[in-house]
Amino acid sequence: MKITTLLTVAASVFEAQAPAASTNAPAPIRISAAQAAKHIDESVIVTGKVAQVTLRPKVVFLNLDKPHPDSPFTAIIFSKDTNGFGDLKSLEGKSVEISGKIKEFKDAPEIVIAGTNQLTVLTHPPAPAKK
Repeated sequence: MKITTLLTVAASVFEAQAPAASTNAPAPIRISAAQAAKHIDESVIVTGKVAQVTLRPKVVFLNLDKPHPDSPFTAIIFSKDTNGFGDLKSLEGKSVEISGKIKEFKDAPEIVIAGTNQLTVLTHPPAPAKK
């Protein structure tokens, strides 16, 4: 009886420590804002410097690397989702990472940001983007 109990306990401990089978998708690739147009319909992390923040009543536009209309990538935040971000205008000039699925709108790449976890302000220059 003691052997059976000991084996059961040992098996339970082993199972608890065994790594779970990974069912997660691979981590998204990191790209520059200039590369975004080549990754439409892909989930990625876009890195760049916020060149322009445009506040409108229903939407906020974060243009990376260059102001509109020359920006290679735009992040969109609808007004219903802006509460958790604080002062979005303060992002101008800062390096950021934006994660999500790139969509094309009027022949330009964009990601719609619905949550604060999709936007990271970097305290150092972004890591080199994948080519």
